[in-house]
Amino acid sequence: MSLQVSIDVAKALVRSRKVGGSIVVSIPKKVADHEGIREGELLEIDVRKAKKDWFGAFKGIGPFTREDELDAHE
Repeated sequence: MSLQVSIDVAKALVRSRKVGGSIVVSIPKKVADHEGIREGELLEIDVRKAKKDWFGAFKGIGPFTREDELDAHE
């Protein structure tokens, strides 16, 4: 006997906002359409804060020089 399980998970990165006393996130239309979600349906969600990727955030800044290191200790 063989059992195959296929799970198709839609992911989206969304920004939260405050509405009244609640924090609200919106499900993007493409995700809602893909998952067949309609207004009023009960949904189960997993909430995780997005990790920030700082790669490339400091473009143009070269490596530290010996003078930089000496200035920091004065």
